Amino acid sequence: MINLIKGGVYFAKNTLIPDDNEAKAKLNSLGIESAERESAKKGTIAYSILSAHNKGDESNYKIKFDAMASHDITYVGVIQTARASGLREFPIPYVLTNCHNSLCAVGGTINEDDHVFGLSAAKKYGGIFVPAHQAVIHSYMREMMSGCGKMILGSDSHTRYGALGTMAVGEGGPELVKQLLGRTYDIAAPEVIAVRLTGKPKAGVGPQDVAIAIIGAVFKNGFVKNKVLEFVGDGIANLPIEFRNGIDVMTTETTCLSSIWVTDSAVKAYYENHGRPDEFKPLAPADVAYYDGAVDVDLSLVEPMIALPFHPSNAFTIREFKANAADMLRTVEADAVAQLGIKEGKFTLTDKIDENGNVRIGQGVIAGCAGGTYDNLAAAADILSGADIGSGAFALSVYPGSQPIFMALINSGAAASLMSAGAVIRSAFCGPCFGAGDVPANNTLSIRHSTRNFPNREGSKPSDGQIAAVALMDARSIAATALNGGKLTGADEIEIKTSKYSDTPYLFDGSAYKSRVYQGFGHANQDEALVFGPGIADWPEIKPLSENIILRVASVITDPVTTTDELIPSGETSSYRSNPFKLSEFALSRKDPAYVGRAKETAKIDVDSITDIIGIEGICSANTNIGSVVCAVKPGDGSAREQAASCQRVLGGAANIANEYATKRYRSNLINWGMLPFITSGNIGNFNTGDYIVICGIKSAVADGTPSIQAHVISADGSLRRDIQLSLGSLTDDEKKIILAGCLINFYKNN
Repeated sequence: MINLIKGGVYFAKNTLIPDDNEAKAKLNSLGIESAERESAKKGTIAYSILSAHNKGDESNYKIKFDAMASHDITYVGVIQTARASGLREFPIPYVLTNCHNSLCAVGGTINEDDHVFGLSAAKKYGGIFVPAHQAVIHSYMREMMSGCGKMILGSDSHTRYGALGTMAVGEGGPELVKQLLGRTYDIAAPEVIAVRLTGKPKAGVGPQDVAIAIIGAVFKNGFVKNKVLEFVGDGIANLPIEFRNGIDVMTTETTCLSSIWVTDSAVKAYYENHGRPDEFKPLAPADVAYYDGAVDVDLSLVEPMIALPFHPSNAFTIREFKANAADMLRTVEADAVAQLGIKEGKFTLTDKIDENGNVRIGQGVIAGCAGGTYDNLAAAADILSGADIGSGAFALSVYPGSQPIFMALINSGAAASLMSAGAVIRSAFCGPCFGAGDVPANNTLSIRHSTRNFPNREGSKPSDGQIAAVALMDARSIAATALNGGKLTGADEIEIKTSKYSDTPYLFDGSAYKSRVYQGFGHANQDEALVFGPGIADWPEIKPLSENIILRVASVITDPVTTTDELIPSGETSSYRSNPFKLSEFALSRKDPAYVGRAKETAKIDVDSITDIIGIEGICSANTNIGSVVCAVKPGDGSAREQAASCQRVLGGAANIANEYATKRYRSNLINWGMLPFITSGNIGNFNTGDYIVICGIKSAVADGTPSIQAHVISADGSLRRDIQLSLGSLTDDEKKIILAGCLINFYKNN
């Protein structure tokens, strides 16, 4: 089904040719007489787009994006940071959507206050404001802002529009601030991985099935981490455009940097349907292109898939899972005990297996940028047409990704089919993807066509004794399960009907946007006043880096991977995303509840009061700062939210120490908040909370780019001492200056 080719590979005439001793002969057999590796590297689509947006050299890119996007969990922080740094006008189209806090149900009016602030900011600085319930962020960006050859930056990790010929990157808010202030997105030239698609999907197989299969093949081995995925191959022509979009948005879960696809007549038709025909242009690799590796996918071999809790990479075919359900569910139960710190027996999934061996599901959800496309929902409606989901425990909710999609479902009759079958249709909302929509009952297994199934992504609170779990599946198999009243069923197990949407193609109607979306780009009004609700607060003052630093260990996490959800929870914390002080109280609350107290305690320590414990000559409060540090094996998988780092900083955090960082975006968030992103080859478990880590001359080490930095680890009472070597990895000149200044805001104030 999926084959990974490691090392360099040529792509020519739909053929992948590994760069080995036989490569030349194989190329010759295709009628290609010569292929120089370096010139072939420039034959990728990714290279052509990146080069067109690059203001730096070919090794160190400095990217200027064509447009940006944020939702209502992130745009307040972005604008507040930019405002503090001297913002006067948005220099490029900046879309502010309202799809995460749109329920306004937690914390009184706090969420709606953010929306009022967002509209006032769009008027003042010249932005595009999409009101609540109109569209989820990525649906709007696909429909209205994508374009072949363009680049878009978003403060949401699932910023992916590659199937529409747009290279998009999801990053933390400070990277958007840089663009708003005329700066660049700086990154070493990324490697590019070819994803060759061949064959045609079987009946019943949808985009989530293909996506889960790819994620399962590449996540755990880090094969595509921080690289660009370039989709090529003759199988692309066998995929409708929304099928491609559904695969593409899930590439975030592989930890890749971005994605791009070959464009064809289907993409051309998409732009024509959306009233933007000029945004299309054909994109394809050169006759011979060179990639840094390849993922070879035979679409005809993909089966309906399921990603079991607690990660999209926990991937199995539904057929395999059903044959081994008891063993696999026991493994998930054990994972819950290990990852969530709950008592054994408090969370059970094996009890979902009935006397006939069927797995009984409590809830189905098809939602958002991944699931809420017209094609997915029309296919679900077709499967459920004339049937019902029953009046038992199983419930089904669907969330169209935008008002235009919802309107098309109404006009085609698909909405009526879903509703008459017992499904509930809700407005465009990202809640099911981060734990704020359709929260299931305790001990429930939910199946969702959404982006993530991390712990708590369905809204449960293990610390309060309440836990549910999410498995990811495609809309078609969710509908098949609904057809059987909640009995887990792959879409290939039912009779596949001719889909009605093939006879009633999706016709985009943008009238809802024309009626409600504020189009302010190019029309900034400095006289417009920003409207601040009581829940919106400015960032605290942050000190610049001192000559020496003392780090006090506030948390040690030895899990193989730590997600941003564990660093700062999603769900109920959303209401406090515009208030750094209130939000920081939730930092690590689900992973290490004592962290906040330890961090605050460290922030109060006077360096002069611990010099006897430290026992290093010359260390004093005049030349040494003290801050807390989180030590974790591999932190930062998942969301792009900057708050995973900024909350630590607000509490006095000064660094992370890790064996590696799960994503570039989390490491960038640390740097932009002035935190030292240390790397160690040692065992993270050797650190203890309360340990002091003293680094003399850190300011000079950062400025000089010192590759190896000596640190002294001292136990809380000073009785045990050892030396270790730390590294900051590669830092750009601007990144060094940001860390030295203390944070991005300080850096811009100083410049």
